[in-house]
Amino acid sequence: MTISAKDVKALRDRTGAGMMDCKKALQETDGDIEAAIDYLRAKGSAKAAKRAAKAAEEGTIGSYIHFGGKVGVMVELNCETDFVAKNEDFLALAKDVAMHIAASNPVAVRPDDIPSDVVERERQVFLEQVKNEGKPEHIAEKIVEGKLRKFYEESSLLMQPFVKDTDRTVEQLITDASAKTGEKIEVARFARFQVGGGG
Repeated sequence: MTISAKDVKALRDRTGAGMMDCKKALQETDGDIEAAIDYLRAKGSAKAAKRAAKAAEEGTIGSYIHFGGKVGVMVELNCETDFVAKNEDFLALAKDVAMHIAASNPVAVRPDDIPSDVVERERQVFLEQVKNEGKPEHIAEKIVEGKLRKFYEESSLLMQPFVKDTDRTVEQLITDASAKTGEKIEVARFARFQVGGGG
């Protein structure tokens, strides 16, 4: 099958992948642009996973002040090179992540970063709820574990559905950006300020 230069360019415009990668993706998917996008994302994600051990020591501080000035966020987004750190898409990603944090108020970047005292407090609350519902003990523990899993998902930045595209988690958003740039990208830390406290 012959792949037209126009299709290669269209795919490149949508994914940011290299010309040869776009051409190969279109050949592998019989010229189907949507399937080619999925093909590139899968390949890019695999490449991003291989880069996980690399050091991401460049980056930017993204910030976002919510309308009315009541909530403000600063987030450190890291990458491997200064070239990517200055890229418009990377800077936009940092701003998007900061905006997401303002809206979703995560407790930590990843589940492992949630302080153990916070997790223990939640566990006790869930145990109390389950006891009050009169559940047998062997079932109660399973219910508490399920509630804790949900708590991790709702409280960890990377596991939250991204506010501008709830079909993807923040982690998937970052993996896609990593696949597009060919570099490891990670959220190092964030701070969220709210007038009157509230974290």
